[in-house]
Amino acid sequence: MKDEPGDIAINLEFKRPVICIVGPTASGKTDVAQLLARKLDGEVVSADSMQIYRGMNIGTGKLPEAERLVSHFGFDLVNPGDAYSAAVFQHYARECFADIDSRGKQALLVGGTGLYVRAAIDAYEFPKGEQVDNPIRDEWTAYFNEHGAEELWERLRERDPESAAVIHPNNVRRVIRAFELLEEGATYASQKEKLATIAQAVPARFIGLAVDPAILNDRINRRVDKMIEEGLVQEVERLLSAGFREGITAPQAIGYKEIVSALDGVISLDEAIEQIKTATRRYAKRQRTWFRKDTRITWIDANSGDAETIAIQAQHSLGTMSA
Repeated sequence: MKDEPGDIAINLEFKRPVICIVGPTASGKTDVAQLLARKLDGEVVSADSMQIYRGMNIGTGKLPEAERLVSHFGFDLVNPGDAYSAAVFQHYARECFADIDSRGKQALLVGGTGLYVRAAIDAYEFPKGEQVDNPIRDEWTAYFNEHGAEELWERLRERDPESAAVIHPNNVRRVIRAFELLEEGATYASQKEKLATIAQAVPARFIGLAVDPAILNDRINRRVDKMIEEGLVQEVERLLSAGFREGITAPQAIGYKEIVSALDGVISLDEAIEQIKTATRRYAKRQRTWFRKDTRITWIDANSGDAETIAIQAQHSLGTMSA
């Protein structure tokens, strides 16, 4: 299947609605989704903006191939640092849905990257700059590499203060996206406002996994410790040796940029581990905020962490939802 936008029209009228399993990191989506997929004779499409990268396995929580009970799509699409976007994912995911549905299977979209979920399901029309190979993106990426995140954000604040006000200075990707939109006569602030009112394009049902913050934070801490035990440091060393430093030190590469700092001697490994835990907890909080705004989601108590029980609950909830 293709992973780049093209001129091929994709039929969005499927025999079965796509089932979306969403929630914050460490909520148990991966295990629940594949158990539910097995019950429904389904296949899984991952909506995770970091699991698309080859070689970034342990730090992204990518399900190992040997543990996949059903077919999975959305893993290992590009190398770290290669251009990718929600617009590219939109086309890729919809091709996956169409293919899965055409074979009589149930498509499940699973992940915690909220924009990827919405791009795949909703009628979100991306401006040209959301594609790859954008010279404006290259220009401002070079500026960031030379001057840093704070200076980049200050340049945006001078040109578009409303957009700068809704983007954190450390979110380099969104700051650069705001510059791209300015060149197209739009603003990030206005686009963000419109996002809440975009209609649904793909028939879908939404299940959210709800975990109390204290329980989720504990899971995140234990998950990071497990990643270290499973060889995250060695994974980062391999990626560095392969020449992917720029990709794995990107601001959004939680778990990788911190280990790079430790390997470079900037911080200790213990400090890097604590930074990963803190950054992941903050990311999970942002994910909860994003998904809580979506009234289409039926939430299931996932505090127990029992994937089989939660999958049964999800199946029951789907059966009681109106078509």
